[in-house]
Amino acid sequence: MTDASDTPTPETPKKPRLSRRELERRRLLLRTLGLGVAAVTAGLVGWYPVYRRLFDHLRPPGALDEDEFLAACIKCGQCVQVCPVQAIKLADGDEGYGLGVPYIDARAQACDFSCDAVQCVLACPTGALSHAIATKEEVTMGIARLARPEACLAMQGQGFTGLARGYDFEGLLRYEDIDRWEPQPVASYPYDLEICDLCVRECPISGAITLEPLSDDPADARRMPTVHPACVGCGTCEMICPTEPAAIVIDTEFAKEAQA
Repeated sequence: MTDASDTPTPETPKKPRLSRRELERRRLLLRTLGLGVAAVTAGLVGWYPVYRRLFDHLRPPGALDEDEFLAACIKCGQCVQVCPVQAIKLADGDEGYGLGVPYIDARAQACDFSCDAVQCVLACPTGALSHAIATKEEVTMGIARLARPEACLAMQGQGFTGLARGYDFEGLLRYEDIDRWEPQPVASYPYDLEICDLCVRECPISGAITLEPLSDDPADARRMPTVHPACVGCGTCEMICPTEPAAIVIDTEFAKEAQA
């Protein structure tokens, strides 16, 4: 009787060793695949904020429709350099492909048209800020909206005394009774108003916003800020509003609908 242990075990065939050239080809293939995946991932990361409109910015005067604007803007910063109140900023790196694209934070510094014409439009070399714009009245940046009527001082029939945004606010505004050409610090201009009408008083576009009575009672001091079609969405009302956060804001969606 034969012991099973005496039966010879077949040897496992050895895998052929790869040559140096084959190893290099394999490494190159893996490296290429890794770079491809990294490139696609980076592209999606950069594209996602723009696609999802995570940063719905107020664009400078004359900006084309958002998709066309992003395609035409070369991020040269010429519009930033010519703005007399430094309202135009360049987007940060967290905005993906929106990095370096100009925008306006109206609450921090509105476009008050201190330049009279639209210097940013004239400075734009590509037409991302449409060269068809010749006057401030032709601009369509957005439209003002009373977002927090319960906070509006005029809606409560209240006045306002003091600095609109406090002593440490760095925003500028053209006060024509002080200097026709040189914008002044908002923090240096005190108000004493029986009824708060700052959004109307400082609006640079004639007829864009008015205060309307809330009732027929002459003794009722309450007034409602009412926005009219002349509004171009410059953001001055949002910047000057003394409540925190602002009772009136700029809505860019209306501008997109108007351009469509």
